[in-house]
Amino acid sequence: MQAARLSGRERRDRRADARVAAARQLVRCAAARRRMRKRLVASWLRYRARTLTAAGLALPFGVLGLVTTPLGRRLGWVWLQYPGRRLYGRLTTGAREAHLQRALAVRERAMDESRASTDPNAEEIADRVPRAPRHHTTSIKGADVSENTENSGPGFLFDESASAMESAAQAYEPDGMMHVLATCEAMPTALQSVANTFQILAERADSEFPLEKEVGEALTEVYTHLMLAVSAAGEVATTFRTVHEQDIRRHEDPRNNAEHKWDTTNNQP
Repeated sequence: MQAARLSGRERRDRRADARVAAARQLVRCAAARRRMRKRLVASWLRYRARTLTAAGLALPFGVLGLVTTPLGRRLGWVWLQYPGRRLYGRLTTGAREAHLQRALAVRERAMDESRASTDPNAEEIADRVPRAPRHHTTSIKGADVSENTENSGPGFLFDESASAMESAAQAYEPDGMMHVLATCEAMPTALQSVANTFQILAERADSEFPLEKEVGEALTEVYTHLMLAVSAAGEVATTFRTVHEQDIRRHEDPRNNAEHKWDTTNNQP
């Protein structure tokens, strides 16, 4: 019975280790995937530029083909028929093959970076810190009891800090959209602090608190998901600046310091 219980615990530990490792690997590979997408987009844009160049080069031959194609059909000479189409096909075939080779090289490089980001010799928190036995033995001593009772309290009130942030968001009245931009740009830092909170709790759960391994792993899993949220929050300010580029430029680089004269609230038709 005890052997079966230990075997079940080992299986649960292995499954938990696999989930945590997969989540951590997802965070480590996020940057590699972004670089891969940028390289693929650059390769595709290069391919499209070459196809447009090929179309420009083949256009005069296509116009010439309006004359040579009927003549080639009459004489039975294939080389006179559709010169523009054949030139365009030859040029774009080379561009397409080069694009496919670049895409394959980009994917292989991304796989190499993904494998390199995974250090098999890296020690997990649970590997660095010896685990306590599952069934803890307690010894009641007067000094220990008095010390624990004196330090007892409500604990780390994480929910109160989060509630204060939620209340501040509901009562938020920005003076202008540049203040909203500043708020969006500060989001990654705020989420990073929240993620660091769970990382610290996970480390202390393994090193200081008499908790089982699953508790630290659950906290670590929350930390990995929050790190993904940090990456997503960084895209908010980027999108903000992209879609409102002209509006932001009027504030950051005003024309003759007189942009206020374009204020819609101060202009009457």
